[in-house]
Amino acid sequence: MARISPLMVAPPLIFGAFVLLAAVGMFRDDPEALPSAREGQPAPQLVLTAFPGAPGFDDATMRDGTVKLVNYWASWCAPCRAEHPSLEKLAGEGIPIYGINYKDKVENAQGFLDELGNPFVALGRDEQGRTALDWGVYGVPETYVIAGDGTIMLRFAGPITERVIDSTIRPALEKAAAK
Repeated sequence: MARISPLMVAPPLIFGAFVLLAAVGMFRDDPEALPSAREGQPAPQLVLTAFPGAPGFDDATMRDGTVKLVNYWASWCAPCRAEHPSLEKLAGEGIPIYGINYKDKVENAQGFLDELGNPFVALGRDEQGRTALDWGVYGVPETYVIAGDGTIMLRFAGPITERVIDSTIRPALEKAAAK
């Protein structure tokens, strides 16, 4: 009786494993979305440096009863520049946006806001990126929808566009308001 060599079985098994992994990846809800362990949890403590000439905010602000956005941004971040008109639009609609300037020089950050406008009701600086680590930030820009009780309802990594506002941010704001 002929024996089957393990080397003959290995290629079909490896191929089958690859097909299974590809199928699982293709049928995820959003294969480009980064997972967030913070959604549904209270916003982590804020340890921020004051942004000169701008009102600041703290943990109590996150739990003040109003739905809000928290946006991590930097002057050196090209996608932050691209998303800025969308933030201006949301701010113009009366949605409070709290800005956290991430690992940036204050003069560069101020120049960015002077050039593009300031959509933020308050600002803070995360000079070393320690607060960003606690929040689970992968990189800037990242935006969080925060319910009035301080619960993180959504974390969106990447620049906010009109499509993102309509498909992701507004539904999260509505969910946060209903909480």
